Amino acid sequence: MKDALTLHRALLGWEAVHEIVRLPIGIAHADELPRALGLPADRCLVTRVFACDDSICDGSGGGDPGGGLGRGGRDRRSQGRRFLAGVIVRAGDRPPGEAVRRAMGARRVVPARPDLVNAVTEYAAGLVCPLLLPESMPLLIDRRLADGPPGPGVVYTPTGEPSTALGIRGHDLAALCQAKPVDLAAVADLPAPAPRRRAPNTPDRRRPVG
Repeated sequence: MKDALTLHRALLGWEAVHEIVRLPIGIAHADELPRALGLPADRCLVTRVFACDDSICDGSGGGDPGGGLGRGGRDRRSQGRRFLAGVIVRAGDRPPGEAVRRAMGARRVVPARPDLVNAVTEYAAGLVCPLLLPESMPLLIDRRLADGPPGPGVVYTPTGEPSTALGIRGHDLAALCQAKPVDLAAVADLPAPAPRRRAPNTPDRRRPVG
C-alpha cells in the first residue's frame, strides 16, 4: 500500500517542495484533517472516489431477480466502460452524485466500495491522496479550489496512513495531479475527461514545480 514514504520519494523525484506532517492524533478519514491540524476545511483536501459504469441494459430481462444476468450467468448488459474516478474537494464537502455522473459522462455513478478503492488506488480507503493514482482513473477538482488565491498557500492531503499528512502548495498539487477543474454545481455540458495516458500523475519531465 502507498504511504507517506512513497509520496515523499515521488515528490523528491519531481523536485516539488513539500512537507510530511506528523499528526497529533490518528485519523480514519481525510475529513478529520481540519480537526487534527487545527486548520479551516478549505486548507484540507479530500479525494472522493466514485465507481462509474457506462454499460446499458439491452431490455431483454426487465425485472430479472438475477440482477441482469441471463441463463448460465450471461450478462445482458452491453459492454461499456467501468472505471473509478476521483473528485478533489475540501474536507467535509461531498460532490452531488449527479454532478459527478455528468462530468464523467457515465450512465451510473456511486461511491466506490472501500475494498475496491484499496485495490485500485493502493491507498487506504478514506485516506486517498490525489497523487500517484492509476493513469486510467480520471481526476476532477472543484473549480473553487483550482481558482483559489494565487501565491504560496499550502494545502494538506492524506498520505494513505492515519498518522501523517502531506503539506504542499496548492498550485503545485494541481499541476502534479493533472486534475480537470469543474464547476460541480453546473456540469451538464462538460465532455467526459479522457483517461490520462501518461504514467500515473507524473509530469513530463523532472523540473521544479511552481
